[in-house]
This record gives sequence, C-alpha cells and structure tokens, in this order.
Amino acid sequence: MYTAAGQPDREQLVQRFAPLVKRIAHHLLARLPANVQFDDLMQNGMLGLLDALDRFQEGFGAQFETYATQRIRGAMLDGLRENDWLPRQLRRELRRIEGMISKLEHEHGRAPSEAELAEALAMPLADYQKTLQDARGHQILYLEDFSGDEGEDFLERHFTDNDADPLNLLEDKRLKQALVGGIDRLPEREKLLMALYYEKELNLREIGEVIGVTESRVCQLHSQAIARLRSQVTVGATELKKRKEKSLG
Repeated sequence: MYTAAGQPDREQLVQRFAPLVKRIAHHLLARLPANVQFDDLMQNGMLGLLDALDRFQEGFGAQFETYATQRIRGAMLDGLRENDWLPRQLRRELRRIEGMISKLEHEHGRAPSEAELAEALAMPLADYQKTLQDARGHQILYLEDFSGDEGEDFLERHFTDNDADPLNLLEDKRLKQALVGGIDRLPEREKLLMALYYEKELNLREIGEVIGVTESRVCQLHSQAIARLRSQVTVGATELKKRKEKSLG
C-alpha cells in the first residue's frame, strides 16, 4: 500500500477501503427517504475516505478503519444536512401518529398495535403502513421539536450561555431515561429489529431474513418503532422545555 518512495499509495488504499464506503452507504440508506440517492452517499463517503487517508498517519489497519468509518459517515451526513429529508405534510402526519401512540399508551397501559393505531387515526391499515414506508429517515428527535408556537426557536430564544447549549439539552438525564424506557416498552419484534439494526448493524434485508418478513415490512416496522420512541422522547423534551422556561422566569 506504499509507493517506491515510501509514501502511501492513495489509489490502492482507495480501492482497498471502497467496500467500507459502500457498506456504510447501504446501512445509512436504509434510514433515509427514497429520494436520497445511493450514488450521492457514495460520492460524499469517498470524500470522507480521502480526508481520512490525508489525516491518519499511523498505518492502515483496524485502527484506521475505525477512524475512517467516522469520517466517511460524517461526510455522508454533512452532504445530507442541506436537504429536508421529509416533506412537511408527511412530517405533520407522523406527528399525528406519534400523538396517537402517546394517547393510546396512556389509555391502555401498553404499546398499541398497528390495527389499533390505524383505527384511532381513521386510516385504512394499508394507508397507515404506506405512511410508515414513506417515513424512512424519520429521526428520533429534531431540534424543531423545541420550536415555539410562532416558529421561533426555543433554543435560540433562551440559551445563550455555554452551559445550556443544544447538546447539553439533548443529553439531559430525563431525555435519556425517556429513550431507555421507550425502548424497553417496544413490542418484542420491534425491540429485536432495533437491536439487529443499531447494535448488530444488519441491513434491512438481513433483518427481514432473521425475523421472517420482507424488506419493505422491516422498513415499516422500523419507522413505527421510531415513532413510538419519538412519542416518548418528545414528551420528555416538552416537559424539559417547560421546566427550563419556568426556571428562566
């Protein structure tokens, strides 16, 4: 992997680690809307790989792969940040679903089924599942969850000191507890899906083979699990917002 002059051979190194970029792109793509192109992820990921090759100076073994993975994924995410992943109408529909999840959980003391949610939302089950399918890329928490009623950003209005920045807010113990509790309350199949995806890093096709459903069905279940978690975390975020506002007078 080095030239005759003892310098790293970039071309060979790029060829060696290109499969890593491809693997990361496939894994990330499963979490993104259908309008996100695989080739765009690959292009940004290759830029991240080149950046890692330029910055890393201690050889190109396992330690480099760990470092490169971070740079590649970061470059892909940087390339996506300028785009609005979900249409506003779909995001509003997802918020309606999350609200209904929270309502039914409070009423029944358990996670509602898809059929129960679809009925409560006055949606045919097929339409509900299509909404979940379209929601690929929905995140657990958006900064806009903290926006005021008139669109004014809560964080910008109130937090000007370094000790109360967005990172500290999102890392608040209550939100962590809400997330942990939400994961624990997921139906068993969705809990297994999340473990396979986020801990074992299987892709949607591989997860489908494990739990015996199609890849598109895995996508639906993943979106539903995220909606359940958002209903838990957003409640925690809302309570935290009220507490912060009260403390600020």
